[in-house]
Amino acid sequence: MRIGLPKEIKNHEYRVGLTPASVLELTRRGHEVRVQSSAGAAIGFSDGDYRAAGAQIVADAPAVFADSELIVKVKEPQAEERARLTPQHTLFTYLHLAPDRPQTDDLIASGSTCIAYETVTDAQGRLPLLAPMSEVAGRMSVQAGAHCLEKAQGGRGVLLGGVPGVAPGKVVILGGGVVGSNALAMAVGLGADVTVLDKSVDTLRRLDSLYGNRITTLYSNVAAVEEHARTADLLIGGVLIPGAAAPKLVSAELVKQMQPGSVIVDVAIDQGGCVATAKPTTHAEPTYVVDGVVHYCVANMPGGVARTSTLALNNATLPFVLALADKGAKRALQEDVHLRNGLSVAQGQLTCESVAQAHGLGWLSAEKMLERL
Repeated sequence: MRIGLPKEIKNHEYRVGLTPASVLELTRRGHEVRVQSSAGAAIGFSDGDYRAAGAQIVADAPAVFADSELIVKVKEPQAEERARLTPQHTLFTYLHLAPDRPQTDDLIASGSTCIAYETVTDAQGRLPLLAPMSEVAGRMSVQAGAHCLEKAQGGRGVLLGGVPGVAPGKVVILGGGVVGSNALAMAVGLGADVTVLDKSVDTLRRLDSLYGNRITTLYSNVAAVEEHARTADLLIGGVLIPGAAAPKLVSAELVKQMQPGSVIVDVAIDQGGCVATAKPTTHAEPTYVVDGVVHYCVANMPGGVARTSTLALNNATLPFVLALADKGAKRALQEDVHLRNGLSVAQGQLTCESVAQAHGLGWLSAEKMLERL
């Protein structure tokens, strides 16, 4: 199969869809890989590294897309990339379509087959391709939040761990899943006063068994969210409904009641955010202030630690990339229900119910779509 690896073009996005080691796995199996020049250079993967792995280096993105059958990326295709997609292409990347109608419309119009990392599942019902980036984003959320709390950044001037004789900062985490549990580990490590809210009592039990009285676990309801958001120094949003827009747990009115200089890090921003006042930001301009509250809503947080993120992502995606290359998209999707759960768009038709509901569009099940491919 002919596989294309374009350079990411989203703001300050330095991750790359395939490492040289992953390319070597593909070329050893007889596949052709075209890599855009300098695709991985920013994180230490040179064109020479890719050539040594058997790839062909091409000058620009049009050359990558022109003859490739499978396009492997990291972030959702930007408008100029979407314009290059045709029915010959299978796109494998993060998509996050539920809050993004323009991208949804463009992918439908392209006729391409689009498989979203974030809805591929495993035998336990988990999201194995989302998990590594959620781990990174969860850990980064505390790091970013702690920085934003500094007075020079517009924050309250609070040190999360406190010092002897001074109380630590209060961290409130909405959601105890992969993002939340990784944020929790970092916040506890810093010595913060940590409260985590979740609707799963089993999740709360698991976290309580790990941390005991070092944290507070609470069942998530409106009253609990409102009470603890008001007194938080750092509020982290880590909720997820697979494939769907994130629920708005923090209203604009509640943001007004938060402490001046407190910080919100909305990790759910890729799916629209769980805070009503959240809007996507970039690494170039990561924050803005609403009603005295600093908002950090970078939509590609793991891109800030691009080398770590790329290696972690490839560990998870490579088996699926190999299956798509070895078997072709149709057979790979037919034989693996977990990969099939990632199918979002094919032949001008949505195949993900939650995305269709978010936009009020029609959809066709992946199984029925595969009968047409």
